[in-house]
Amino acid sequence: MEYLDFELPIKELEDQLDKCQIIGQESDVDVTNTCKQIQKKLDETKKNIYKNLTAWQRVQLSRHPNRPYTLEHITTITKGTFLELFGDRNFKDDKAMIGGLGRIDGQSFMLIGQQKGVNTKMRQFRNFGMANPEGYRKALRLMKMAEKFNIPVVTFIDTPGAYPGLEAEERGQGEAIARNIFEMCRLKVPIICVIVGEGASGGALGIGVGDRVLMMENTWYSVISPESCSSILWKSWEYKEQAADALKLTSADMKKQKLVDDIIPEPLGGAHYDKETTFKTVEQYIMKAYNELKDLSTTDLVAQRMDKYSNMGEYKE
Repeated sequence: MEYLDFELPIKELEDQLDKCQIIGQESDVDVTNTCKQIQKKLDETKKNIYKNLTAWQRVQLSRHPNRPYTLEHITTITKGTFLELFGDRNFKDDKAMIGGLGRIDGQSFMLIGQQKGVNTKMRQFRNFGMANPEGYRKALRLMKMAEKFNIPVVTFIDTPGAYPGLEAEERGQGEAIARNIFEMCRLKVPIICVIVGEGASGGALGIGVGDRVLMMENTWYSVISPESCSSILWKSWEYKEQAADALKLTSADMKKQKLVDDIIPEPLGGAHYDKETTFKTVEQYIMKAYNELKDLSTTDLVAQRMDKYSNMGEYKE
């Protein structure tokens, strides 16, 4: 297990507990009471730390290297029924964007999402979850296929942003994202979006327009990352914590601003502490959202989606 800076007190207590248990196993000394005391202190420390997380600490948790990524979510909740589909039928297959068909609780879904990779080699292969235009065009091709066969769509958002390289701009990165937003607004099947990690900029919006937008507890959703915001406003990354607070990018902030529909709770310490529980919870929230949408007519479904996004940003003076 890897620990973030603010989790070091937890690491120290867990190390103490491990040593105490080893002493008990390797000697005749009764360390039961000592282990119980350390465990009690450990539980209290965890509650105190995770109950009072700052916006920047939640950003750090969303990037935790042990956090489950999109493909792990998909393969687990579909219980091995996921069939991946490839290519945008125009340029090539983008490995940063994955998609395909799978069944959740007996219902077929088109599942689409950004995949970062679990180690250095895989992260390079997946371009760190930063999709090129062909990735967004692949996603749109799969959404249109889902619409043709009346299959609901689920998207998993986890990206630091769309790839900003010259070749991406040459192939129409902005147009690809804008086209996806336009087409998702009027897609004639239910769309459920789940933010499972980072939700940054247009890279997230390119697959982020849905009837229900669900946000996991320790994730963030914003037009810009705290580091980039800090570098623009203060000409330095040193103010990233201040920027994270100002951006109001946490799940609680997003729900308060009515930009997401629901928050998916995570186990104490984050999704990586208990992946099995995390996957079950995500599956339950997806099915709950689908059951709320499945009986709507196509006209009502699209109209409600359009009204939802039209009402965002309204205010009274």
